[in-house]
Amino acid sequence: MRKFGLSLATAAAAVLAAAGQPASAQYKGDPIKIGVMNDMAGAYADIGGKGSVWAAKKAVEDFGAAAKGMKVEVVSADHQNKPDVGASIAGKWLEADGVDMITDVNTSSVGLAVNEVTAKLNKAYVNVGSATSDLSGKACKATTVHWIYDTWMLANGTGSAIVKQGGDSWFFITADYAFGHALEKDTAAVVAANGGKVVGQIRAPFPTADFSSFMLQAQASKAKVIGLANAGTDTINSIKTAGEFGITQSGQQLAGLLVFLSDVHSLGLKTAQGLTFTDPWYWDTSDANRAFAKEFAAANDGKYPTYDHAGVYSATIHYLRAVEALGSAKDGKAVIDKMKAMETDDKLMGKGTIRADGRKTHPVNLVQVKKPEESKYPYDYYKIVATIPADKAFRPMADGGCPLVK
Repeated sequence: MRKFGLSLATAAAAVLAAAGQPASAQYKGDPIKIGVMNDMAGAYADIGGKGSVWAAKKAVEDFGAAAKGMKVEVVSADHQNKPDVGASIAGKWLEADGVDMITDVNTSSVGLAVNEVTAKLNKAYVNVGSATSDLSGKACKATTVHWIYDTWMLANGTGSAIVKQGGDSWFFITADYAFGHALEKDTAAVVAANGGKVVGQIRAPFPTADFSSFMLQAQASKAKVIGLANAGTDTINSIKTAGEFGITQSGQQLAGLLVFLSDVHSLGLKTAQGLTFTDPWYWDTSDANRAFAKEFAAANDGKYPTYDHAGVYSATIHYLRAVEALGSAKDGKAVIDKMKAMETDDKLMGKGTIRADGRKTHPVNLVQVKKPEESKYPYDYYKIVATIPADKAFRPMADGGCPLVK
């Protein structure tokens, strides 16, 4: 009995000691300000937009920042898909408004412009929305992490799968800016490496409402596959035009090289069925993902989250973990170094790593859009065809040309 009593006393003392710990373990650094920058009203608004702002705020809440003594503010801005606008916003945020980290930033030309500003001012930049693989290649910076996807990943997953299925001749309809060019280049390389060939390409202004002339040229090429190196409403308009011209009915295949859940929803399963593409996160693959999707939908007019939204959530969680560990958000390179040193792990994306070139790696899925009769409930759009492991999903670090890689 005496031994039991001593144990109780010891436990009580431990509890009392622990009760005094939170104050000393609290974050004592300056307030943290996160800037979510993207297209809020244009072609990519449904991909990121206001939903990404919600995702960042949700990450702050789920991280328990307030309870840890971390005062975190999330601000947002619309870059209008213009590099000069994005760079101007980034400069003002970082130099005048006290923003410590910028995230999302879809549209590759804007993403690259912001990449230069954050590096110059030594502030953390966790890009989620830009596709260009140059962010972890020749344009890599010590202050940048590229979070969820890139053109190499998309090209490798989708391009190789379609060529192996017999789609060995390609014609590209390409958005005429950095993202489209990079996606076409990376996919063409994968097609060639797998024994296929590119028979032609055409560059379409971004954004484009009428794809009739471009689709007619693609149809006339007789290529087995028409590769859509575009995104957002451009992808939607391309696929709708292909349907009007009977492209797939005549035997040519469409390859959506960057397709989001919002695109499939806009198209409808009757039009989008059969599309095969690479997708790094889908809402209906785990209980945690499904719970996030339902909460997102309740706050965003019933829309379900894209992988851009999940990426902003995941990136913000990991950023806050690194800042908490460092005790400060002010030195951007120090925060990014800490992010690279820590394994990534959150309820949506699971475990992953960040390489020296700033590329976050994780498994990705090859998916196919369901037929209308296969869908059983709202946003039940995909079936998983294959899972590509992290070490195969992204470009080998030695091949990227990143100057940070020794």
